[in-house]
Amino acid sequence: MNEKVHKTRKATLARVLVKKAFITGITGQDGSYLAELLLSKGYEVHGIIRRASTFNTSRIDHIYVDPHTPEAKFFLHYGDLSDSEQISNIIYNVKPDEVYHLGAQSHVRVSFDIPEYTGNITALGVTRILEAIKRSGNNIKFYQASSSEMFGESPPPQNEETPFRPRSPYAIAKVYSYWMTVNYRDAYNLFACNGVLFNHESPRRGETFVTRKITRAIANILAGTQKVLYLGNLNAKRDWGYAPEYVEAMWNMLQQEKPQDFVIGTGESHSVKDFVDHAFSYAGLNPEKYIKIDPRYFRPTETGELIADSRKAEKALHWYPKICFKDLVKIMVDADLHRIGLEPVGEGYEILKRKFPKRWWSVD
Repeated sequence: MNEKVHKTRKATLARVLVKKAFITGITGQDGSYLAELLLSKGYEVHGIIRRASTFNTSRIDHIYVDPHTPEAKFFLHYGDLSDSEQISNIIYNVKPDEVYHLGAQSHVRVSFDIPEYTGNITALGVTRILEAIKRSGNNIKFYQASSSEMFGESPPPQNEETPFRPRSPYAIAKVYSYWMTVNYRDAYNLFACNGVLFNHESPRRGETFVTRKITRAIANILAGTQKVLYLGNLNAKRDWGYAPEYVEAMWNMLQQEKPQDFVIGTGESHSVKDFVDHAFSYAGLNPEKYIKIDPRYFRPTETGELIADSRKAEKALHWYPKICFKDLVKIMVDADLHRIGLEPVGEGYEILKRKFPKRWWSVD
């Protein structure tokens, strides 16, 4: 037998035996880390991306390989969460074992400006996927990326029994998605889970999100290309963790015997001002010289303090965060300094080496 043909057949057989995962939002922070995790576990990974005139795959370029390669295990498909037909086609053709729905219009402040679009993508998108899974007739496990924003005004700490009191179009859309996932689980016996993840950040966080906005500004200030950082509500308090740890919890939820919903977070709360102070201090800067408040960045309705009570996840998933708030700040500042060619302070990278000696994701 021709050696090339033999290798191709061998690769085809291997694909039949490995698990397949389909990820929406694969070009985002969580999607890119999740893709790396699943590939490290031997999965064949498929993701959906929107067609655009410019490249929008920077977070996953380092794991992309030519799909014509026999050993390829990473594949991208064009589509959109507003297009139920294309979603159904992908699920029908890929026949995934697991679906991770991470895609959304996920910026809370922006959701006030485009509430209809937020509802169409963030809320109805999950219905389109669940319906495609149901109609496929295949035994597919489903993960829904729910959000701590759903708790809104409910007092902390928040767990799986805390009532939802959403305070933004984004949070309301996520509440819809949460209950639609529960409904399909109960009505059609689907293996469908909600991961109620509290804020989780990383060097791959979008540049318009407040944590990355802060660390990126620090790098630009030190490089001499930025003089002022405009922010909104400095008193907003959140439970901030490290994104790579949170995608491990996502995967773990779908490995359980029965589908359940889990709250994931660190159990600590810090204000935006805390983040600013720690980040600027770490970089040797005085924030008072650079921070200005812009009322445009305030939300019309603000969420209360968010603190995760993750005891259920600790017991069932054996999930515990390793990266604390101050570690997270250092990791993100170091990464943005490195990204523009400046020398990192270095403590953030040392923390990663010490706490994750067998890290499966790339640092930046």
